[in-house]
Amino acid sequence: MDGPPPLLLLLCLLHFSHNRNLFTQRMCCKRQSHFVYIGQDISGSPVSVDVGVCRSHCGRTRTGPSPEAGQEDYSKHTSMLEFLRSKKTRMRRPAAPSGLEPPNQLPSCGASQVCEPAGMRVERVLLFEGPRQVEVIQECQCEIKLTQCMRVPALRTYYAKTPYETVIDAGGCSRSKGPPEGFSCVPTKFDSALIQTPNKVELIQTVLACELKESCSRVKHVDYYYQTVQHADGVAEKRLKEIDVGRCVGSCTAGKRCLLRSPTNPEICYLWSEGQSSSCVPQDYESHSFQDQQGQTRTVLSITSCSCQS
Repeated sequence: MDGPPPLLLLLCLLHFSHNRNLFTQRMCCKRQSHFVYIGQDISGSPVSVDVGVCRSHCGRTRTGPSPEAGQEDYSKHTSMLEFLRSKKTRMRRPAAPSGLEPPNQLPSCGASQVCEPAGMRVERVLLFEGPRQVEVIQECQCEIKLTQCMRVPALRTYYAKTPYETVIDAGGCSRSKGPPEGFSCVPTKFDSALIQTPNKVELIQTVLACELKESCSRVKHVDYYYQTVQHADGVAEKRLKEIDVGRCVGSCTAGKRCLLRSPTNPEICYLWSEGQSSSCVPQDYESHSFQDQQGQTRTVLSITSCSCQS
């Protein structure tokens, strides 16, 4: 019996190689644990959340303790100082020889792709100072690396695993950077979406468009007000007044750093510190005065410029 034609054999080999590469990408671009300390709960106990991180490298085996183990150890201590002292004592043990570490391998997503979150869920955590929303990565996948500034889909799941579970495309901006130093792809147009919650209807802000701007900059944001205009003949006319109140968008360096790393794998961080916060806030403003529907003088402030401040 004759064997398969050479062309058919070549196609089978190509199909097998393609499927193997896809399998490798999906297995290597995956979510890994990444715990972040967010504060204390109403009982005073420390609260850390596994927000996750997308890793795109293959072949690296974890020889030290897992982040989950570090999280369990941390929850047993009453203060962060006690936790760090305990970890410092454990880190004095001799580390494994560097020769046992497997060699680094190439990224699984390829040169034209990046390992990005494929879905996020928004968790609500009740802290001592009040409720807080935390975005948690659900899964990761290889995405095409964008070189232009544009709006990209960003799925957010609210009230997951409840009767009120809702998935919204909140939108985001690509991570492309502009040629001038200090420019970033930031949102410039916004919209809103309504979701049903156990207590009330909640308004969620979504991103409509993005532009390449300075990392901290002002964008247009219009609000409408009712204005009463008094004419010379004594007739009062009601008009709709439009004011560009502005909005500050962009990011500022927050000084985030790792407080405690794995003694055997420096890429693993057990505890992060947010450091001194720096946010993009209004720097200059101007006032707009007018008469409202009741004839009372109302003053609205609008942002004219923004800057990074601690």
